[in-house]
Amino acid sequence: MPLIFLLGFVVIGLWSVVAHRFERTGVAGPAVLAVAGAALVLIDVTGFADAVGSDSAEHVVELILAVLLFVDACEVSGGVFGGEGRIIARLVLIALPLSLLAVVLSGVFLLPQLSVFVLIVIACVIMPTDFAPAATLLRSPRIPARIRQILNVESGYNDGLVSPIFGMGLAAAIAWPTILAAVNSDTLSAENEAQLEERMGEFFEAFFGAVPATLFAIVVGAVIGGVFGLCVRWASRRGWADAPGIRYVMLLVPLITFGVATLSAVAANGFVAAFVAGIVYRLARTRRTDERTIPHQEVLLVEEAGTLAANIVWFVLGAMTTVVVFNGFDARLLVMVVLALTLFRVVPVYAALLGSSLSWGSRTFVGFVGPRGTATIVFGLLAFNKLPDTEAYDVLAVMVLTVVGSILLHGIVIPQVVNRRMPVLASSAQPPASAEH
Repeated sequence: MPLIFLLGFVVIGLWSVVAHRFERTGVAGPAVLAVAGAALVLIDVTGFADAVGSDSAEHVVELILAVLLFVDACEVSGGVFGGEGRIIARLVLIALPLSLLAVVLSGVFLLPQLSVFVLIVIACVIMPTDFAPAATLLRSPRIPARIRQILNVESGYNDGLVSPIFGMGLAAAIAWPTILAAVNSDTLSAENEAQLEERMGEFFEAFFGAVPATLFAIVVGAVIGGVFGLCVRWASRRGWADAPGIRYVMLLVPLITFGVATLSAVAANGFVAAFVAGIVYRLARTRRTDERTIPHQEVLLVEEAGTLAANIVWFVLGAMTTVVVFNGFDARLLVMVVLALTLFRVVPVYAALLGSSLSWGSRTFVGFVGPRGTATIVFGLLAFNKLPDTEAYDVLAVMVLTVVGSILLHGIVIPQVVNRRMPVLASSAQPPASAEH
């Protein structure tokens, strides 16, 4: 095990011991772990970058994302869309695609050296929302409970919807340079011809296999999540199962689902499958019961595993920040990130919510409150692992700049504005636990 990761586990363990005390004073775990990672990576910056780019690190990151997607889906309350189906549909089916398109189009002008496929990957890294850097916002009694519910449900769904686009864009981005080189070359060696054939296969599979892979993933996730959810509900009603046993089930379901979906014979999108499994598990588990959500004592283990995984990811973010500073980055990437955190989020949200039941003030708040966190880091690390060095470091820089910028904007600036300009709402309820991730 690389020394940096061993030290990271030590830091996470020590922080876990004292987290409760410091969180009461407003010191957030993600910030502490990111700072620790940024400092400790100085022991061996190059070695850390190589370790993160390894195949084993890729598999760990994939499993972390699968668990986090499952947790997000499980913790939505009140039906498939948390009782806000029309608003959520507008945000994830209109605003999110418009935001992704805005990033790609801006990249064409700002970063003409990057292929459109790399820009698609960057868009998928930049735009998914996650409230880990701004969890205090979803706890604030100054924000209406309905707005917090909308933001929380949206942050869960857009990760699941972005993942197949990310997979398609990443596969195409990897294959495209080889295809372009072959087109521009007069002759091909046997080795280059074999490589071209392999890349062409990946390229066409990325486009023409994306829809079947997503459909298979939906089926896999629905079947596994539904079967386990029904089994748990059936066993619970008869007193055969208790909360500790069910907690193990909930931790294993996303791992089983991701494993089945990524079997070569299935070739489905494991992230979509894990997310769908969470939705269907929740519906099957709570169907014909008084609870609108899964009992918290059952979610506790997978939720805590997700939190631990997220802590590891935040430590890695800090270390990656140091790597980006050492390697330097293109200033145009910073321009794109600033636009993505502001205009490319706000304008699509306004457009999507035209004619909706939300007031203009609520629409403005939803538009400006789109923090980026764990999903951005995980997608960024997966892209860094797969892409050629130059493009990989561009994506890594985008990932780091986006999350650090979000911590400043959504974790510091906007909470200050909310505390100064919005009154306390006595009836405001506490948010779902998924806001912690």
